[in-house]
Amino acid sequence: MQELTDAPLAPLTTFRLGGPATRLLTATTDDEVVAAVREADAAGTPLLVIGGGSNLVIGDKGFEGTALRIATRGFALDGTDLTLAAGENWSDAVARTVEAGLAGIECLAGIPGSAGATPIQNVGAYGQEVSSTITEVVAYDRTVGETVTLSNAECAFSYRHSRFKEHPGRFVVLRVRFALEDAGGLSAPIKYPETARTLGVQAGDRVPAADARETVLKLRAGKGMVLDPEDHDTWSAGSFFTNPVLTEAQYADFLARVHERLGADVTPPAFPAGEGRVKTSAAWLIDRAGFTKGYGDGPARISTKHTLALTNRGEATTEDLLALAREVREGVRAAFGVTLVNEPVTVGVTL
Repeated sequence: MQELTDAPLAPLTTFRLGGPATRLLTATTDDEVVAAVREADAAGTPLLVIGGGSNLVIGDKGFEGTALRIATRGFALDGTDLTLAAGENWSDAVARTVEAGLAGIECLAGIPGSAGATPIQNVGAYGQEVSSTITEVVAYDRTVGETVTLSNAECAFSYRHSRFKEHPGRFVVLRVRFALEDAGGLSAPIKYPETARTLGVQAGDRVPAADARETVLKLRAGKGMVLDPEDHDTWSAGSFFTNPVLTEAQYADFLARVHERLGADVTPPAFPAGEGRVKTSAAWLIDRAGFTKGYGDGPARISTKHTLALTNRGEATTEDLLALAREVREGVRAAFGVTLVNEPVTVGVTL
């Protein structure tokens, strides 16, 4: 297991932000992961687990403790059952399932990060969520000091949430198991309207899984959501804020504010989100509150391709990023009475 001291963490994140860790360990096997966690817990040392770094905002002062980078590898297909090691590159894994002719995660193509991170926030995009295909998550439970296997139900998945996110730091994901579908090379039914329009099909139709994946990749790239080291619009954590889920009363108040601000003929996006709840679009809120593409004049700005992505233009600090995030959050709250919630995990800082 590789060990470094006073190790830079910024290169391990897609934001390319954050100070150093006192100690950085890189684990390549599950046993190494468990040993490193047990050692830190026994010594009372703060522990930061890093996968692909695509959902982390690390403070400029860094992390005083042990950072554990999970670099395990493992991709195993048994019929339609898939098992991924936590350190597997997620986007590459999606591509391999499509090559195998299987459906279920093809619309999650191009999402940066590692497989182990996907169940934590129930990763989803373009009409699919990992909770629809995950059957089990194997994790080290730091509370009981042993490796456990959690069923889909025990993961308590909801919109961008899970048991793992509810109890941060308790579980260290080691393996994730999925049940995919053999639809003769076709995708799962297309659910997302933008994807269906681009493919020229109706919602609910199936298309070749490879076509669905390629379409999603093109859509993501057009929004700066596919990593490219030369494109500062991709120096981000993807969507910085989650889409708000409102009660019916909250939505009614929000709608009244929209009409007052933008006119009675303006209707914001609205999607059913369970009984008595409505989900709206964070990107729409940000844009209509005056924070348009490219907003900002400092080293941290809104992406020129997508209002939901906050980006490092190359010389930003974490404080620059957080100042922009706070400005956007407060602006949206003042305009529409809705408080946006950050999707990335913050380390050593708060929004």
